[in-house]
Amino acid sequence: MSTTASASPHTAPDQRPVAELCVDEAEFDALAEPWGRLHRACAAATPFQSHAWLSSWWRSYGRPGRLRVLLVRDGDRLIAAAPLMRVDRPLPALKPLGGAISDFTDVLVDDARREEGTEALLSGLYALARTALIDFGEVRPGACLESLYARWPGPRRTLAGSECLELPALPMEGLLKRLPTPRAQRTRAKMRKLSALGVESRVVPTEEVENSVRTLLRLHQLQWQGRKVTSEHLQPRFHEHLLRSMRPMVAAGEAVVTEFSLDGEVLAADLTLLSGTLAGGYLYGAHPSLRERKVDVATMLLDACTRHTGGEHPRALSLLRGNEPYKHHWRPEPVANRRFLLARRRTAPLVRAAAWSASGRQWAKRRLRERAERRSEGSGRGGGASS
Repeated sequence: MSTTASASPHTAPDQRPVAELCVDEAEFDALAEPWGRLHRACAAATPFQSHAWLSSWWRSYGRPGRLRVLLVRDGDRLIAAAPLMRVDRPLPALKPLGGAISDFTDVLVDDARREEGTEALLSGLYALARTALIDFGEVRPGACLESLYARWPGPRRTLAGSECLELPALPMEGLLKRLPTPRAQRTRAKMRKLSALGVESRVVPTEEVENSVRTLLRLHQLQWQGRKVTSEHLQPRFHEHLLRSMRPMVAAGEAVVTEFSLDGEVLAADLTLLSGTLAGGYLYGAHPSLRERKVDVATMLLDACTRHTGGEHPRALSLLRGNEPYKHHWRPEPVANRRFLLARRRTAPLVRAAAWSASGRQWAKRRLRERAERRSEGSGRGGGASS
């Protein structure tokens, strides 16, 4: 069922196009074709705004009655959309679909209809903000949401999001040329070893995607066995989401799965998500025996990812969220996500509460990090005294 959102002070009541609110799961599922056209028509879109990703995520993680997808149509054509859900805790808010397993959030606006689409979304979101905070976390620079934020007529605030690391749209040899000569030479030697060992890679065709994703998940679990791992990646709901979403995403050119074989056995698999301007290395699995054979898995994976960043429409290669030391080997550029909070006068206290909560979490993280560093320093001094 869809309902029409009322207009903001900036929008005449009879202006078209207008935003409609979709709260029905079956209706959202049926939007795959028009949503796909809109996703392709929006240059800022990331893979995490594709219909297959969002609808599958909702089936795995959504709660009945909470779906709130804002749709802007001009006749039969979908020209903008905001994929949202209602949450009540810790604050009443509308948050983007995709949750913590999605690295970027945004709305979608057809580039050819940017002005009308943005204004209609602004009207619809402003109406929804009467009773809830509009809370978009992990917004990538250049996102469509930036235009909405700039025009927002009510209380608003920007907070820091996660830091991502990104490489330019270059082939592997181009990335090697950015490295210091000794490091580039060592990496080329690692690539020659991959060839000498007989490691073979292949892009998995659409009809084999489900089996390949199962293999990837099995290898991912083996790879991290006995070590700290993102616990959600081991959950059945996450596995179901990937198995359900990857086949349509691969078929639409929104994802690619690559397998790596040695002596006829698949020992590693990689999932890279794709949009018009971005490739993101999302998840991989590698058998522990590869490291025992001194295979540089990171180099192998990056070489495969760079095959999807060049061509007529180059894509930047995002290493996605996380500032892990191993990523800095390739001299990536930091790209900071942001969190956008939007409200109306009556819901302005929710903006302040969300900002205070975020500040408190950051303070707690700093304290924990400082304590860990002090314990590490103390352990180091103790070890030196006893030697």
